[in-house]
Amino acid sequence: MADLDFSFILDDEFDAVAISKREDYEVWKTRKYPAKEHARKVAQKLGVQDGLIYLPGQPSQNYEDSDQPPPLRQRRYFFYLTGANFHDCFVTYEIRTDVLILWIPYVEPRQVLWFGSTPDTARAKQLYDVDEVRYSSQLPKFLESRLTSTNTLYVLHEDQAPPGARQTRAKVNHWMLQPAMDRARCIKDEYEIAMIRQANDVSSAAHRKVAEMLLCLSNEREIEAVFQAVCTARGARSQAYPVIAGSGVNASTLHYEDNDQPLAGKELVVVDAGCEWRCYASDITRTLPIKGRFSTKAAAVYNLVQTMQEECIRAIKPGVQFYKLHLHAAAVGTVGLLKLGILKGDVAEISRAGTISAFFPHGLGHHVGLEVHDMSAAAMEQGGDDAAGSRAKSMRERQLLEPNMIVTVEPGIYFCREYIEGYFLNNSTHARFINKEVLEGYYSVGGVRIEDDILVTEDGYENLTSAPKGEEMFDIINAQRGRK
Repeated sequence: MADLDFSFILDDEFDAVAISKREDYEVWKTRKYPAKEHARKVAQKLGVQDGLIYLPGQPSQNYEDSDQPPPLRQRRYFFYLTGANFHDCFVTYEIRTDVLILWIPYVEPRQVLWFGSTPDTARAKQLYDVDEVRYSSQLPKFLESRLTSTNTLYVLHEDQAPPGARQTRAKVNHWMLQPAMDRARCIKDEYEIAMIRQANDVSSAAHRKVAEMLLCLSNEREIEAVFQAVCTARGARSQAYPVIAGSGVNASTLHYEDNDQPLAGKELVVVDAGCEWRCYASDITRTLPIKGRFSTKAAAVYNLVQTMQEECIRAIKPGVQFYKLHLHAAAVGTVGLLKLGILKGDVAEISRAGTISAFFPHGLGHHVGLEVHDMSAAAMEQGGDDAAGSRAKSMRERQLLEPNMIVTVEPGIYFCREYIEGYFLNNSTHARFINKEVLEGYYSVGGVRIEDDILVTEDGYENLTSAPKGEEMFDIINAQRGRK
């Protein structure tokens, strides 16, 4: 790694589509975050005409037994109603009068010396799409006056109710707000789409650079370093989740994070990484051949996963039940593993048993937004031993795709020895469908996952992810070999 040239981080090839996307972002980055629109949307999803919504932002705090703070990660539900990304704020929204107020801390001059300044009320009013900005020292008096006349105070969690709220006449409701906000957050507006598109553009550029440099790298940590360097240089300092760079058998661990093993002697590496842009996430996975080309077995698995993904993406459009796409991916995976000889027996019986879960153990995808797994209470579908649909899905799991949803499509096939042997080869229901001798030859592959972020449009979909995969990825990796 010592000889690597880090001038790569700002390279930018001519790409008319990418330039068009950047121009789209340039328009939106000058506009206020649509906080008021979001507040009205949440009230509509709550289905009430009166009441007060109250959300605290992330408070200032230090690590335990330390004078050092963790990096700020704003509370996402608070951010959704404000766009404010600094500590010790609050927001209130009076539903009946349609008044959104951001409450901010007063910063003393000596605090500015040590920690810098946050906006004052006048500047915050210019920055954020709210009706008023006040200092948080005035909040207790405001709440005291409002809670004597307001029937219901809506909070996200019971322990987030303001002090003294239960001593007033208002009812504290802590069970309706989060589901309502989740329903609102499912459908992205144009601003949010622009931010997620920008996060995808930066992350895709970082994935491309990893592919370009792969033959020069010798350790998983160097992949992580290259990816984060590109993101940071392009203005995205925060990752939406810890970078996963799992090579060999490490590729069979879904949330592998050590990223410290040598690449030598491994067939492939799964790189699952995505940055944030203005608190909005991206989530991208690519599987790369460490030596520039896959072995016969690894190529077969890669092609199978690519087929699973391509067929599911092509089927995306409004009105489709997302879990049915998962079932389709599972069916394609089952047939593919039968052809490879890893599975054996009747395809219908294998499907009814759900044995594909030994190799495709997770769901097909999830929402992406302010969280990488956006709105945990709004799950798209379930994986596990129900991956083949052996049990009826609940209505929550049978979510219909709608325009302006953004979801991942991330099928994978994995060969995790401990998981397969512990739960499937020791279970007669599944063991009879698995050819252990053939399977043994695939453990060294580890796993393959391919993941893109997909915007549901009015009549289909748009793939927001431009990171190279398939033949384009192979060409990029091996172009480095030609320059040597």
